[in-house]
Amino acid sequence: MSIHEIRDEGAVRAAMAEYDRVGRTYFLEKYGFGKSREYMLRDNATGRLYDSKAIVGAAYGYAFPDRGPLTASDFSGGEATVESLLASLGFEVVRVGRDWSREEVEATVADYFEMLRLEATNQPYNKSEHNEALRQRLSARSKGSVEMKHQNISAVLDQLGLPYIRGYKPRSNFQDLLREVVIEHVRRSHQELRVVVDAIEDRTTPGNRTYRGVLIEPPRPEVLPKRRRLDRLPRRLDYAARDEHNRALGRNGEAWVVGYEGSRLEDESRPDLAARIDWVSDRCGDGTGYDILSFESDEMARFIEVKTTNGSQLTPFIVSRNEVEFSEEAEVAFCLYRVFNFAQAPGLFILRGSLTASVHLEALDYRARLRALGQ
Repeated sequence: MSIHEIRDEGAVRAAMAEYDRVGRTYFLEKYGFGKSREYMLRDNATGRLYDSKAIVGAAYGYAFPDRGPLTASDFSGGEATVESLLASLGFEVVRVGRDWSREEVEATVADYFEMLRLEATNQPYNKSEHNEALRQRLSARSKGSVEMKHQNISAVLDQLGLPYIRGYKPRSNFQDLLREVVIEHVRRSHQELRVVVDAIEDRTTPGNRTYRGVLIEPPRPEVLPKRRRLDRLPRRLDYAARDEHNRALGRNGEAWVVGYEGSRLEDESRPDLAARIDWVSDRCGDGTGYDILSFESDEMARFIEVKTTNGSQLTPFIVSRNEVEFSEEAEVAFCLYRVFNFAQAPGLFILRGSLTASVHLEALDYRARLRALGQ
């Protein structure tokens, strides 16, 4: 038996159709092949990639049903032999594992920012459709590799303090070229990006007032490499700062937490404590180091500072020196409530105790005075 007995491209296409139907993992397990390490068959029409040796092995079974498919041990040649056969049948075989070109990176970044714009302005879009359309413009990239690149873009935007697409959690270890292209795009498309940030910030009411299932464990972000000094971006694009200065968003986030706390204490059979919740910042203004006085079910005080964003759970936030110092004084009685995805479907996680122990604090501003003589 030899793979060169295959003369019909229809047998190859039948194997590709099965691959699409059952998925990569099942297909490779069924025919006993590992993932291709160097060469992949690429469908010019869709941009999809296929493990070339496994496709040829399965195609042999389609071409000769009485003999059945070939297994990995039946191949007399390596991937180069498979490439030669597929090329003779009119298929494109591409080499994978190489670095992304500038053209590929620029196309991917542009596509990412278009999805970010659609998400920010509440317009429907389909990530999978974008992924497939983008792959048709790239030379040889799998669905997974494009998704990884989108997560890399999220990591760059996170380092810049900008919003990123929900569902594309930041992943580091990206090319310097990617970072360079993202920053170039941000600066070149300054006005368009302002529209994105404005659209997100303009939504200041909660997506719902359902408190069931909103509490999650504090997320554990991936450890990112120490970032180099960045040129400052315009303040209008400083997402964390805008959250801090968006009074309507902050106030509505606090009101939502007051409702959440009342619901929590009712569920814990303490309606008497729910009636004693004090929205301190609404009654007295800022400056106490916390926004809301609530209670544990055993009547111990819970001092709550609320930070609200329309961004994801990993969106950075700003805390004041007063809040940090109060968290150290109050210790376990202090709780920072991080409310995220507020305008869509609010979620919440809680950081308890000193903020210096739970978050990374970065100095942003200084109070300046003229130097006295001799200083």
